Amino acid sequence: MRTAGLRRAVTAAATLALLAGCVATPPAPPPAPVGLAELMERPAERALFEGIRAYDDGQYAQAEVALRKALAAGLRSGRDQASAHKLLAFITCTSDRLAEGEAAFRAARAADPAFQLSRPEAGHPTWGPVYRKVVP
Repeated sequence: MRTAGLRRAVTAAATLALLAGCVATPPAPPPAPVGLAELMERPAERALFEGIRAYDDGQYAQAEVALRKALAAGLRSGRDQASAHKLLAFITCTSDRLAEGEAAFRAARAADPAFQLSRPEAGHPTWGPVYRKVVP
């Protein structure tokens, strides 16, 4: 009787030990989203923000400087890089620097393979044809 009880205890302990390895550990929580305040502490992202704002305000020379600074400082996101290159393409194309515009569209596509202009952007009379050469 004692042997049977001991055998059951050992079997139960071995079973518990095996099952303990089967218990899934909960997944690590996802990283906390980065807020705008944190992004603005990064030089590249701050320069991108300034470049977009200058572009939207029609200050294209200032926008070009800020966008080039953002790219040189190392934007982390491929989408952000593509956005900077896109605006540089717009600026250079409207400044009759079409080869630079074409290079900027190519760089945007390299940074973000899903990069595309919206239908109205692609239909622009100045940079639309340059874009269509790069992204048929």
